[in-house]
Amino acid sequence: MSKVIVITGSNSGIGKETALELAKRGHTIVMVCRNEEKGKKAQEEIIKSTGNENIHLMLCDLSSFANVKRFCEEFKNKFGYLDVLINNAGVMTYEREVTKDDFELHFQVNYLSPFLLTNLLLDRIRPGGRIINLSSMAHRAGKIHFDDINLEKDFTMLKAYAQAKLAVILFTHYLAKQLIDKRITVNCVHPGVIISNLGIYNDRKVLRWLLQRLKWMFSSPKKGAKTPIYLADSNEVSNITGEYFYHKKVKKSSKLSYDEELEKKLWDKSLEWLAPWIR
Repeated sequence: MSKVIVITGSNSGIGKETALELAKRGHTIVMVCRNEEKGKKAQEEIIKSTGNENIHLMLCDLSSFANVKRFCEEFKNKFGYLDVLINNAGVMTYEREVTKDDFELHFQVNYLSPFLLTNLLLDRIRPGGRIINLSSMAHRAGKIHFDDINLEKDFTMLKAYAQAKLAVILFTHYLAKQLIDKRITVNCVHPGVIISNLGIYNDRKVLRWLLQRLKWMFSSPKKGAKTPIYLADSNEVSNITGEYFYHKKVKKSSKLSYDEELEKKLWDKSLEWLAPWIR
């Protein structure tokens, strides 16, 4: 059966490979991209490659909560329902940046905006639907710094990235429990270290840093997309929820990521931070 599938950050890297394969299978793909020119180019390539005309481009900049809310309203006006939401888009920048919403960039783009987008679209996800959040093994080094959530006192790229990716898993665990009765699954993925999918911003310092230190860990976007595709379209995982996947297998995430008090605290604080946008 054809599904309506939303994929953020789908003009390149894992997102594009995920969109390409799911389009080949005949699904309706909603490509959510920040850059219109790059998005249109990827959309045209996917249509040409697959022959699937049901590939839609919608614009959204995750560094703006207003943009996320606008996208969700436009999506609801255009589509009656949603079957799969893949929160794929992410960012990694060497220098500390703050968005116009006054949040540290990694935390907003990698966590808060996907949290907002997911909650705003929840009422459109049909029973049997799936939510897939891309995390990273970097979460194992993460902590949630509630006393300094924007890392004003002590910022490093990895500290910011790890905090955001841990937040994604805590969010996944908490939301999965809330949606069991609605028959909507929520899982997260470590796709591997993918050089071409490191951010919606092209930061050469990040690329240089990674090439120097982590080249041995790199994988291709095509390989990285295999698990998100599996979670989006396999009957084998239709009843699995609240898990962390790597190479199509359930793995244990960090001990901290299973702290239920921390899950609840982060959920409540996220609702507080996003109150102007989520109601």
